[in-house]
Amino acid sequence: MFRADLHIHSRFSRATAKNLTIRNLASWAYIKGIHLLGTGDCTHSTWLKELEDALMYNEHTGFYTLKQPLTKEDILFHTHIPVHTITFQPEFILQGEISCIYKKLGATRKNHNLVFFPNFEIAKKFNSKLAKIGNLESDGRPILGLDAKNLLAMVLEYQDSFFIPAHIWTPWFSLFGSKSGFNSIEDCFEDLTAEIFALETGLSSDPPMNRLCSSLDRFVLISNSDAHSSENLAREVNIFHEKTNYNDLFASLQRKNTNFYGTVEFFPEEGKYHADGHRACNVCFTPTQSKEHNLLCPVCHKPLTIGVQFRVEELADRKEPIKTQEQFESLIPLKEILAQCLKVGIKTKKVTEKYQFLIQNLGAELDILQLVPLEQINALDEQLGHAIYKMRKNDVTCQSGYDGEYGQILIV
Repeated sequence: MFRADLHIHSRFSRATAKNLTIRNLASWAYIKGIHLLGTGDCTHSTWLKELEDALMYNEHTGFYTLKQPLTKEDILFHTHIPVHTITFQPEFILQGEISCIYKKLGATRKNHNLVFFPNFEIAKKFNSKLAKIGNLESDGRPILGLDAKNLLAMVLEYQDSFFIPAHIWTPWFSLFGSKSGFNSIEDCFEDLTAEIFALETGLSSDPPMNRLCSSLDRFVLISNSDAHSSENLAREVNIFHEKTNYNDLFASLQRKNTNFYGTVEFFPEEGKYHADGHRACNVCFTPTQSKEHNLLCPVCHKPLTIGVQFRVEELADRKEPIKTQEQFESLIPLKEILAQCLKVGIKTKKVTEKYQFLIQNLGAELDILQLVPLEQINALDEQLGHAIYKMRKNDVTCQSGYDGEYGQILIV
């Protein structure tokens, strides 16, 4: 199993942790069990320079590794978790996210897109061209008045460079978002639609929801953390059957080989835009309830923030999702499970100490959630073992997130 989190951010993006350095990210990637990590923010010159100073190209994989290998001391310093041995070195892929805000088909469009480059030389060439359009230095995720189709055309000019629409259902900044999106991929990308091969589902949707739309059948669905802090890495990740390389990875995302297994997902209800509502008014609605209220908040009478579930139902042309060769499973972050077991807040000392103990004794977080036999978990904590058993069986209670408020997945 080879895990890849291909959409993250650096400290140069807005609303991100200030301790996001490359060694900090590598340390947490190891704790989480991520083998390949996006660099985030590869369009930002200062961050790109830091990456270039810290990373070296691996000719065998086409990925980047730390020039100074990750050590146990690094991991302890950045995560406060002692590990017994280093079993792998996290690798990196040059990745960025670009916010496109522009007018098309009579409306203002706002969508985010992921870009990937094979090496620093090409990334710099792309950045030089992109900098003529807008300011790349004010935000690690630059905001540009650029049609997404034109951005795609720019990426296609560079060999082995790739483009994937990000978190496609999020209301405010996405391909299908209720506030500023399109009703079809063709409306957005026109004659370049055939160049789109994968879509990022985002935290508030999962593959079965997307597979209700026949227009999305040909696309591989990927999932990433979109982490703004190191501890949020691996909220969602992509799984490959075997260790991969740069060319193989994108070939598998184009279904040119079968190495892509599928994704690890949030339960979509936990995403902060799954349902409709108004956070300020404490109103959370299903699509049916929203329609009953004419899409207006019954408290303040302003338009509701229409969420992902509503948009999926609006564009769906199936009652049941089709099955594809890609698999998925839904997980709850380990600290959230511990907080429920211990009946305390997720940021409390009890949760932190228990988390550290489990990583020391059972391995990486995703291994604990996915792979570690329940007998081993039960030997350390029977209540936790039972909770993980229920999660693996999808025996959970969901309270949907809405209007920027994360939902809750109750398991204990």
